Amino acid sequence: MKVMTVFGTRPEAIKMCPLVLEMKKHPEIQSVVCLTGQHKEMLRQVMEAFGITENYNLNIMRPRQTISTILSDILVGMDNILEKEKPDIVLVHGDTSTSFAAALSAFNHHITVGHVEAGLRTYNKYSPFPEEMNRCLTARIADYHFAPTNNNRNNLLREGIDGEKIFVTGNTVIDSFHTTVKNNYVFSEKVLTGLVDRKRKIVLITAHRRENWGQPLQNICDAILDLARRYSDMDFVYPVHLNPVVRETVFGTLGEQDNIHLLDPLDVLDMHNLMSRSFLVLTDSGGLQEEAPAFGVPVLVLRTETERPEAVEAGTVKVVGVDKDTIINEARLLIESADAYHQMAHAVNPYGDGKASERIVNCILERDYSSFAD
Repeated sequence: MKVMTVFGTRPEAIKMCPLVLEMKKHPEIQSVVCLTGQHKEMLRQVMEAFGITENYNLNIMRPRQTISTILSDILVGMDNILEKEKPDIVLVHGDTSTSFAAALSAFNHHITVGHVEAGLRTYNKYSPFPEEMNRCLTARIADYHFAPTNNNRNNLLREGIDGEKIFVTGNTVIDSFHTTVKNNYVFSEKVLTGLVDRKRKIVLITAHRRENWGQPLQNICDAILDLARRYSDMDFVYPVHLNPVVRETVFGTLGEQDNIHLLDPLDVLDMHNLMSRSFLVLTDSGGLQEEAPAFGVPVLVLRTETERPEAVEAGTVKVVGVDKDTIINEARLLIESADAYHQMAHAVNPYGDGKASERIVNCILERDYSSFAD
């Protein structure tokens, strides 16, 4: 059986590489890895961390690229690859432009599509943008849906997806920790070594989403600055996205505070190991809502809504929005109240036991793909 995995961004790679490694354990699977290059250096770091070499790379990244150029470049680039390889199934992940374009390309070639991390929804097509629409459109194309949670499965059922094509597997990001997190880890970013050695509480921050550009990101930064000044005995670590719009606001607001450490984006090994040693996470990322609770680290979500409501229901994350005072008050509660912190830190992570990749591979091996042929 020939299985092609297609991904192009750093978050996708973190979640798809464990699946590629699992497929390597099965001689009955011929695994083909295709990168789109939607991210470049950050994607390469993940591939090296997992010891995976791609078979194809579309290298679509170019100056002034837009969502439309990303989609069109992938659609054109995938044509020859799919014609040559003729895989039995193409696996895409989540909600990126890569995922939607690769799924559409496979559909155009009458190739079965498996959607990993299926069924996440906010039901607001512009938030997150363009991810919400990407995941919805990919669901309409996909033949098999690998949903992390029962909540995701129920979303798909409400949309008319055949329940026999939906498989609850957990999230493959938990599987990635088997490779990335180590007790005796040595950070490649030397600043982090010094911070961890100081044994002060660390607040890890990521905020870069498109819908937070402008005043929302300014509010977030103002809140972080207030917290850093209040808690001078804590360290605030912010790996800052390379987008100039983000960096201008972040460095302009936070660059002079001694206990705020503004870094370039971290590779996956540094990021996961820092997360595992953090006290609190403030983020507008989707992935960190799944990852940090695996280490017992509470997450405050810097967005007005989340496509991961099961985490909110479980108590591992809390959506606090982008209002400065709300962010400050919610962070202060966790910093100053041992009971509030304990309640979040010890809630059960709803995203699985680290065996999602194994379940997905077993599902793939059990399927009959002949019904999808012309």
